[in-house]
Amino acid sequence: MTMRAKRIEARLIEVFAPESLIIADESASHAGHAGASEAGESHFYVEIRSEKFNGQSRVAAQRMVNKALADEFAAGLHALRMKTQATV
Repeated sequence: MTMRAKRIEARLIEVFAPESLIIADESASHAGHAGASEAGESHFYVEIRSEKFNGQSRVAAQRMVNKALADEFAAGLHALRMKTQATV
């Protein structure tokens, strides 16, 4: 797991206490396109299931994740593909 993936994992656990969490670095498949860093760690996939998403729309839940990871976006995270799930 990359350093950024570890930070993403720690932050999502802290904020959402997820029942399940999958994080994948997809940076290699985006090499050479705009926003892709030569150093990698710029494109990630997150699948997260949390009761914090109960009663939230898909868009609202995704906004919650983006907000939780604002520091990572400011530090070079370019793209985050995600699947959020409520527990109910």
